Amino acid sequence: MAEEGLHPVVQLAKDTVESYVRYGEPPEARAVTSEMEERAGVFVSIHKRGELRGCIGTFEPTRDNVAEEIVTNAMSASTGDPRFPPISPSELDDLEYSVDILTAPEPVTDIGQLDHKEHGIIVKSGQKKGLLLPDLEGVDSVEEQVFICRLKAGIAPEEPVDLYCFQVRRFQ
Repeated sequence: MAEEGLHPVVQLAKDTVESYVRYGEPPEARAVTSEMEERAGVFVSIHKRGELRGCIGTFEPTRDNVAEEIVTNAMSASTGDPRFPPISPSELDDLEYSVDILTAPEPVTDIGQLDHKEHGIIVKSGQKKGLLLPDLEGVDSVEEQVFICRLKAGIAPEEPVDLYCFQVRRFQ
């Protein structure tokens, strides 16, 4: 059931989490909007009373369309984020959702051209990769983004990395 004021991509994430947490399966398929028909990486973030409760995503498309990415990542964010225990049915009324649809990552040659409010960052060293979305509370510079990405990926400060950036359309 649609909640007034929620964008359809956010509504899909919310409906997916509620169905998956309550019944162990995603909601029934429905009509998709134009944003949901394209192929793109998608992150689903779940917050409870302003605190992160789960966030899982793909930085490149792995499904046929954004709608499928949202459903898959919403289920994973609700029960499979290793930083948090699975969401319980009693928490559902306290949750807020955001969905980020990513542009394709592009190589970065000059870090000085990036803005931490506009650009997400991916660092890669061999098989290790770390990603950080743009415009996150408490992250105040591109250098801080890169540092956090290195930590997430287990990449030492002295290891050389390939750097990529992307932008997002954030729906809340």
